[in-house]
Amino acid sequence: MNPNPAQAAALRVFDAINARDLTCLDEVVTDDFVDHGSPFPLPPGPAGYRQVLTFVTQVLQVRYVIEDVFSTEDRVVLRAVAHGVGVDAVHGPGAEGGTYSMSTTHIYRTEGDRLAEHWGVRDEYGARIQLGTVTAPDAPALAR
Repeated sequence: MNPNPAQAAALRVFDAINARDLTCLDEVVTDDFVDHGSPFPLPPGPAGYRQVLTFVTQVLQVRYVIEDVFSTEDRVVLRAVAHGVGVDAVHGPGAEGGTYSMSTTHIYRTEGDRLAEHWGVRDEYGARIQLGTVTAPDAPALAR
């Protein structure tokens, strides 16, 4: 049995991202929701989360494949792979239009059946290696 009623809300967010329909945010996040992983300042609540997720869906064209979900009384954690499209202004010159896969982890603090805070961890360096805007480390040289 799932100990957290907000796990369904977290899954709805990822379904909404993949469907490019963020209308559910008013129902699944608190009025004072904070996204601690945003690359730019956001107002609290659904409007702020909608801003960053619009960037994620429309600019980066991200779609997620969820690998794991688990929860505690006040946290929901998802491990997912993001599949997106490179943007020069974000990933560096030469990234435009290239595709990447990026490991991500998402931690939500919950209040009742809603999401109250989000922290995201992303392998952005790995995405940039795939896009060719940075060079992969030379592992044998590092081991010397």
